[in-house]
Amino acid sequence: MKVFGCTWREGWSQPLPTALDSPQTLVLAFCAPALFDARGPIDELLKTFPSSHVLGCSTAGEIAGTELRDNGLACAVVRFEHTGLQRAFSRVEGGDGSFAAGRAVGEQLAGPDLRGVFVLSDGHAVNGTALIRGLGSALPEGIIITGGLAADGDRFERTWVIGGEELCTGGVVAVGFYGERIHIGHGSQGGWDIFGPERRITRSAGNVLYELDGRPALEVYKTYLGKLAAGLPATALLFPLAVRLPGEERSTVRTVLGVDEAGSSMTFAGDVPVGGRAQLMKANFDRLVEGASHAALATRANTPGDTDVLTVAISCVGRRLVLGERTEEELEATAENLPPRSHLVGFYSYGEISPYSDGRCELHNQTMTLTTFSEP
Repeated sequence: MKVFGCTWREGWSQPLPTALDSPQTLVLAFCAPALFDARGPIDELLKTFPSSHVLGCSTAGEIAGTELRDNGLACAVVRFEHTGLQRAFSRVEGGDGSFAAGRAVGEQLAGPDLRGVFVLSDGHAVNGTALIRGLGSALPEGIIITGGLAADGDRFERTWVIGGEELCTGGVVAVGFYGERIHIGHGSQGGWDIFGPERRITRSAGNVLYELDGRPALEVYKTYLGKLAAGLPATALLFPLAVRLPGEERSTVRTVLGVDEAGSSMTFAGDVPVGGRAQLMKANFDRLVEGASHAALATRANTPGDTDVLTVAISCVGRRLVLGERTEEELEATAENLPPRSHLVGFYSYGEISPYSDGRCELHNQTMTLTTFSEP
């Protein structure tokens, strides 16, 4: 397995390795949103690696090692020696199309020696929870699913994925890994503090929240934001929601993607089911950085040593907004605790996809989520 990393900003940081092009090569390209209209470097990647599997998406910041970048592209090129790859793509058709898109991608990738799936999705028009359910419905148990939702900074206007030769809004792209030699490690941690009363979700539809304790959800939310409410939906990233499903003790973090002032509702990256309990969260600077460190340690614990490793870091845009100038501390804490021969690349997202420790895959928000790929 050979790993090459580079960046682009008005030019490539080093020449692209044309010799690595092959059907067993994965090219990941995490891009500034503006590259949708000025796609020159993306076209260059597609031209340089015609036989490879090129995947990517728009971001809220590109990660290259311990460096956070904007207005450019962070790239990793990985040629596997013993692992087969297959790419899949589907569009999300209509408001309820996320499950169907996930299932279509899963059906394209399903195979007897499939070991894992890495997926990138539009982050604005896709319900991440339904997408994961759709993927899982077409794949056998035990398949590791990781990935993330594309972003558009804090604008929430247009997110996209690289779907073959096309840059696509409302799309889902994934790659499957096949064979006995591929090893996929993963870890995901948060670092937010819960505050305020726990409220019951009394009306919702999928990922749209209408009422908490019988009151309009947006009205309740605004009482906590105070003056910050004028900056919605972006300021909602500073106060995610912890959602606890009926009969479960563990909470899942949900972040706001949009608000409807007329309907006093809020749209989240994943489901907020009726009967669940919701509680607001706020940032704890030190715990956010500590959470990134713990995610790396968890990943390191299930990644073989003494081999080259591709590590993909996907962190939530809300964490970046909170950390501000301290954002690179999160990346440094991550890098310090990764396997020794790791090559780190990634992006800031609208949602993160990773299994829990029990193996069940879930959409996360406001976490640092890591995936490692190696061939020990």
